[in-house]
Amino acid sequence: MAESKNNPSGARPCPICGKPAAERYRPFCSPRCADIDLGRWLKGGYVIPGEPLEEAEDAPRSRDKEH
Repeated sequence: MAESKNNPSGARPCPICGKPAAERYRPFCSPRCADIDLGRWLKGGYVIPGEPLEEAEDAPRSRDKEH
């Protein structure tokens, strides 16, 4: 069994498109798939389950308001 330069044996495929992962962009196959994944994180497409936080309670106080 020959190993591919882009997908050594045992390597996982790109989580976005399923193509073999490229060493340079691992775990993705290309900068396009890496950008798609980043966009999903930034838009809130991925969510870590947990209890909701009250933003007003947990927000740090502004220094301007302390003086």
